Amino acid sequence: MSSLTDLITRKYSNFRGVDFTDNDVKNYRSPLALNMWKVYEDSDCIQTRPGMQLLGNFNNKILGVFFLNKNNKLRVLVHSGTKLLKWNNYPNRPAEYEELFTGMNIIESHSFVFENTLFIMDGINYLEYDGETIKKVEGTIPITSYYKNPNGSTSIDEDTDTDLVYQPVNCLTSYRKNVFTADGKSTDYYLDAKNLDSPTIYLMEATVDGALKIENIDFNVDRENGIVKFKEIPEKDKEVIITYSKTGANYKERILNCTLLCEFDNRIFLSGNPDFPNAVFHTELNDPRYVRDTAYYECGLDLAPIKAIIPGNNVLWVLKDIEQNQSSIYYLTPTLDSIYNKIYPSVNGSISLGCMSTGINFNDDIVFFSKRGLEGIATSSLYSEQLLQHKSTTIDNKLLLENKYNDIKITEYKGYLICLVNSHIYLADSRSKFQSNANDIEYDWYYWELPFNISYVKEYRQNLYLGNENGDLFILEGIKDNEQDVLSYWTTPKDDLGYPSYTKTTNKRGNVADLKIMGNDNIHVDTIVDGVLKEKKIFNDSKGYIAYRIKDKKFKDIQIKFSSNKPFGLFSCTLQGFVAGYIKR
Repeated sequence: MSSLTDLITRKYSNFRGVDFTDNDVKNYRSPLALNMWKVYEDSDCIQTRPGMQLLGNFNNKILGVFFLNKNNKLRVLVHSGTKLLKWNNYPNRPAEYEELFTGMNIIESHSFVFENTLFIMDGINYLEYDGETIKKVEGTIPITSYYKNPNGSTSIDEDTDTDLVYQPVNCLTSYRKNVFTADGKSTDYYLDAKNLDSPTIYLMEATVDGALKIENIDFNVDRENGIVKFKEIPEKDKEVIITYSKTGANYKERILNCTLLCEFDNRIFLSGNPDFPNAVFHTELNDPRYVRDTAYYECGLDLAPIKAIIPGNNVLWVLKDIEQNQSSIYYLTPTLDSIYNKIYPSVNGSISLGCMSTGINFNDDIVFFSKRGLEGIATSSLYSEQLLQHKSTTIDNKLLLENKYNDIKITEYKGYLICLVNSHIYLADSRSKFQSNANDIEYDWYYWELPFNISYVKEYRQNLYLGNENGDLFILEGIKDNEQDVLSYWTTPKDDLGYPSYTKTTNKRGNVADLKIMGNDNIHVDTIVDGVLKEKKIFNDSKGYIAYRIKDKKFKDIQIKFSSNKPFGLFSCTLQGFVAGYIKR
């Protein structure tokens, strides 16, 4: 056993994020750190975060930034306030941008790219942009009946009891097509719907053997009964196609008012409509312009709103806010169907802890924010027990006090989950995990503070874009925050050197820190002795290490604090001391 006069050496290395619990902080974490992270592709040290560079101002709140790379030409669109703008001289300051669309919703918008076309949804609009022009999405016109006799019966098989329905109604359009086979004697053709839209909404058209026919010229329409009356009898066996319009009650609004979307199973899934709070819709296979009226799934009987829809583990996870004791987690499983080919029946999970803000598939972990912090869904089988794993113990003390915790913005960036609240960013490290006392597999975290409130975050091709309510758009790069220095620091945990009942004295020699050479001549090395900051000395990193003298006496706990207003990187550091006498009351 060592005597109390033996020299004690502490080495702090292999740093792994912050720990704000104030409870037995490990030597490789920090209870007091700011604006530090680990850049794995660069080195294994912790270092100062990048700065924020102002790209430009777009006059109103940034609600979306979208990229379309088509024919080796990048188009950049910005949703600012009620306008959708094209940034013509990107990435230079937006001295040139043109207004593509006015009337955008003043909430965050979402997008996806399909066949070199950018689709954007904002809760009231569904737009498509091909790189040149933008327009509202025009729904694919379905053929709702096929090869019918003029009287509406089937012409496929006289013994068939049911009509042949080719395609369901499309919620995104009021138009439908019926295809008939002429019998050479009928003028009246019975459509598969009645009470059609008036001619002021749509003046009907038809083709007979490919020849265009116009309402009131070639035929008349009994809209109440859904009958088209040709003035000339179509020849026998000719194909007759009639296009009509029948607006379904709130059909289009079901989709346009959605605020959540994701891609899954070659379809776009949609949710977040406040009038259908527990509903999920989806487009048809490889057709984002077609949402059949039967592609509708209810997740639960309560009206708790859906907060996130997340693809993962071959199912679509549906995360709801909590309503009394109802299940808050559902999943939709692709299932073959004889009529629709694929359907997605809803199954409720065994989790009742609700989603307060949002969630994401973070490197194959399904995670979401509950009233307790970040949760992960651990499941070995979808049809057996599902377990929650808490993911944010080390930052909960700070994160849960954020005044906009229920409006967290998230994205993935360089292996981190970026969690933005006001001007604060919490970074979950997907490459650094640990098993907590509760046997949960948790992430290590880092913590940043930005000089400006940020309300929007977007990652694109390893670049992080940050927007605010003033219309400013930043990119995370450089070493300064728009010409302001970035203050960063890392503090070792409170250390009693293994003798909590004794006072200690440092050995002023033999203390070394290994640094990343970054050209920094302003690195402060201080101590915090029993909670009191003791300023020491300023160093540079030109040698890749510094030897610092620490002379503190009769303390119980001590910490080393490294800080700078310039970028610095820290691999490890040491502290030496001796045990003195018992702590006196």
